[in-house]
Amino acid sequence: MKTFLQAITLITFFNTAQSLNIVIAGGTGKVGRLLSSTLHSQEKQHDITILCRNSFLASAPAKVSGDFGWLGEGFLEKHDSVQLRDWDGGDLLDIVGCDWQGWQDDALPKADVVVNLVGGYTEQRTMACERIVRESLRLNPSAKQVLLSMDDEDLKISLKTNRAKACEDMLSSNCQDVVCLRAQKYDVKGACKQIMDVIDSL
Repeated sequence: MKTFLQAITLITFFNTAQSLNIVIAGGTGKVGRLLSSTLHSQEKQHDITILCRNSFLASAPAKVSGDFGWLGEGFLEKHDSVQLRDWDGGDLLDIVGCDWQGWQDDALPKADVVVNLVGGYTEQRTMACERIVRESLRLNPSAKQVLLSMDDEDLKISLKTNRAKACEDMLSSNCQDVVCLRAQKYDVKGACKQIMDVIDSL
């Protein structure tokens, strides 16, 4: 009986050890939706926090605005390991969430992986990346950082290419454990697979 209980305890330990706390910035878009769904379906019971600019709109029963990502009430009910957290996205002048303060203290200290899916390739994306880097270094410098950008062919405009490169350089030169990925614009499955390969390797 003792040996049986020890075996059960050992199995529970290994299953728990494989569970990760994953923070996804910009995770209400297509890649974030597929990624969080895929992570939820794994048996490892990952905890997933999606940083979004408006959790109220992102969790609404129907899509209210095209300006922000949307997961929907049904998605969140089905994927109970996924929670939303308002954040400032790096731009304090463009806050639209209900309670954006303190996101870093809530999400980052316990994160094993921080996935940056912030899109747009505007100056706000660069500021959002800088915000993630700065707060990660302050609160959890050992967290694995994963950044996804479109490939140069899809970015096309040199300004967007330069901003994507600036974000990659920012992470690579400041963080301990960084993976910078590139994917084609409409290859949502391929982008998700690349990120999952990184997470599954941990």
